[in-house]
Amino acid sequence: MPKKIGSLTLYSIDDLNEMLGVSKMTLRAYLREGRLKGKKLGVQWYVTEEAIKEYFNEPQKDSSPKKKSPKIKYIVQGVNDLVSEKEECESIAETLECLNNQAIISLFQVEIIDIETDEIIELVKARDFIERYSN
Repeated sequence: MPKKIGSLTLYSIDDLNEMLGVSKMTLRAYLREGRLKGKKLGVQWYVTEEAIKEYFNEPQKDSSPKKKSPKIKYIVQGVNDLVSEKEECESIAETLECLNNQAIISLFQVEIIDIETDEIIELVKARDFIERYSN
């Protein structure tokens, strides 16, 4: 159920999932990418009614050729000195398997790296990586 603060209505991921029938994982991705505007308060995302209207009124992007996606690799590694384990994976499936074999997931993170430039594209907590790609 949306939260009302004065004249402001805030929708959570659960609210949007029910209303729109879009998966929670997709909604979170849209929020992270900025496709849907929202704010994170603590661990919960909230979206205003205006942001939802803006998303649906946004003109569609042209279908011109897109920039080639980078080739990426995944590095599963410990987040502190207590866990020095580090494993390189070539696919999401391989990375998920590696993470699922860990005893304590919260001690790991995944570096997503562009192979050509060797730049870190994103650093993701293991639990968030599993949530994002398991489905």
